[in-house]
Amino acid sequence: MSAVQSFATPRVSLARPAAASRPAPSAARLSVRAKASTQQAPVKRPETIKAANQLEALKQMSKVVADTGEIDAIKRYKPYDCTTNPSLVYKAMQLPEYETYLREAIESEKQGHKGARPQAYVADRLAVNIGAELAKLVPGRVSTEVDAHLSHDTRATVDKALRLMDLYAQKGVDPEKIYIKIASTWEGIRAAEELERQGIACNLTLIFSFAQAGACADAGASLISPFVGRILDWYKKSEGRDYAPHEDPGVVSVKRIYAYYKAYGYDTIVMAASFRNVGEIRELAGCDNITISPGLLGELEAATEPLPYALWPGHAPAEDEKYDLSAAGFETFQRLHGADQMALDKLAEGIKNFAADQDKLEVQIAKAMGL
Repeated sequence: MSAVQSFATPRVSLARPAAASRPAPSAARLSVRAKASTQQAPVKRPETIKAANQLEALKQMSKVVADTGEIDAIKRYKPYDCTTNPSLVYKAMQLPEYETYLREAIESEKQGHKGARPQAYVADRLAVNIGAELAKLVPGRVSTEVDAHLSHDTRATVDKALRLMDLYAQKGVDPEKIYIKIASTWEGIRAAEELERQGIACNLTLIFSFAQAGACADAGASLISPFVGRILDWYKKSEGRDYAPHEDPGVVSVKRIYAYYKAYGYDTIVMAASFRNVGEIRELAGCDNITISPGLLGELEAATEPLPYALWPGHAPAEDEKYDLSAAGFETFQRLHGADQMALDKLAEGIKNFAADQDKLEVQIAKAMGL
């Protein structure tokens, strides 16, 4: 199935009853002329914050999120939130101190499950065991990712998310401490819409296109994760050139999304993610949230130069008219997203890689179970 074809038949029938629906957005798009008249003039840049280093300054401009499942890194850098995925959980499981979490997960699922991938249930428990520990260390939320194999199945994504929330409840974790992380396929966005109606906050990940971001906002997603560095990777390979931070295509993409959200009053949080260098982070200082790997957190901590705001509400008008990218706007979504080859390539690649890391994690679990 091609990346475009994967959006052609959205599966949205859901067995569980939903709470009261949010009002549907207007089907009519604002014209560019109307758009210009409804947006305020740019707001003056806030004053540069004085701080001991750039990491401390950034924490006062944006919510800094640790892009890791490693407990020691969370304790050191003291982020507001933290986010995990199968790749990060697999990496953490190579450390001996995490064996306890694995053994507990195996013991909890010892009754076994039928199906082609029974270790997936242990992997759920493992992610929750680690997430519950991380939730004790951050004042905000922990993102826990739905199995990437389910990225094009709305019903299965909803069911997996509800299972993860049930497992967190068994651990005594407040649901207000958790984001359910879902790949931003059309089917995943529809799953997030249903979960948000049930009061479950979602982090829509693998955002590469403007259309994905708009659809997530129209679905009422709590947070999105646009992937800065992976966008840069594609353009460097495609164009055969390097980019300065201010012209970095990933940076430009986040700025476009941020301006659109602020101009049209969306509450969805923009969390810039997947950085290749600290220059990208500096160009997005002031973004709602920024998730950063331990290595780049260390570089920011070591830098003492002033860090000015790069983004703030009203910093610039949106460059886009307002689109209806709700469930009723599938054709518009398909047209906009389908025209973005970078987004098609990177979304498919991201799902494939996360699924592969999930498979590696399940192989490790099977070995630990003696299978």
